[in-house]
Amino acid sequence: MKAIIPVAGWGTRRLPITKSIEKCMLPIGNRPIVDYVVEDCIKAGINDIIFVVGEQSTQIQNYYGRNIMLEDYLISVEKPNLLDEILPPRNVTFHYVTQPQNGKYGTAIPVALAAEAYDCSPGAVVLMGDDFIYHPDSSSEVARLIKCAGSDSALLGVKVPDSETSKYGVLQIDSEGRFEQIVEKPVAGEAPSNLINVSKYVMNPTLLSEVVAYSHENHEGEYYITEPINRYTQAGGVLNVLEAAGQYLDGGTLEGWLEANQTVLSME
Repeated sequence: MKAIIPVAGWGTRRLPITKSIEKCMLPIGNRPIVDYVVEDCIKAGINDIIFVVGEQSTQIQNYYGRNIMLEDYLISVEKPNLLDEILPPRNVTFHYVTQPQNGKYGTAIPVALAAEAYDCSPGAVVLMGDDFIYHPDSSSEVARLIKCAGSDSALLGVKVPDSETSKYGVLQIDSEGRFEQIVEKPVAGEAPSNLINVSKYVMNPTLLSEVVAYSHENHEGEYYITEPINRYTQAGGVLNVLEAAGQYLDGGTLEGWLEANQTVLSME
């Protein structure tokens, strides 16, 4: 199974720093946010990772590539112990798909681009590059989600206090723990659950095909990934919902990024 990680956004909520640093490369401790996402994938046994990048992207490619000059320097100054800190993960292949700046946009588009560029059977994990689920015990949330999906698809839900459900897209789930719909920012006291959608999925080939087909349609505005998800479930496809076991950390906002750093640094 491959992982698809969209990282092409400009990160406007984090300007001006994201003018020069790609949002997914903002540091949590000594590592970029996206590296925690990649680490979770590797722990789950995924060794093919597809990044969907912007046209000007170079930083993530440099991070997961070799830097021979730096390696030679560390050896020359007798610091070979630091080589493991900078070498790419072993036995993992990174792929890069460019999302056109002036093309179609929205959460469905990068997933469709990746699924068309590479063979994603028997399915793919779809994760964002600026947030992650943190486990102090180093267990893998992605592995849990893959197991939950089985031959179907799955979505990760993050539990929030009842008082905060009106800020998010809230998951409505049937009695068997399957996705029914997302209720956007429900009125206080009327939320169907206290699990919110954080855009972390396992998509089987049928759902991926829905995403690709939707991306080929022509209409104005954003192409939201929730549209092909709804089509998939309305046609009888199963989307299991799994509650996150770890702590959700969001580096996409300044407040979330600070919390992520405080959480990780206090545990490591």
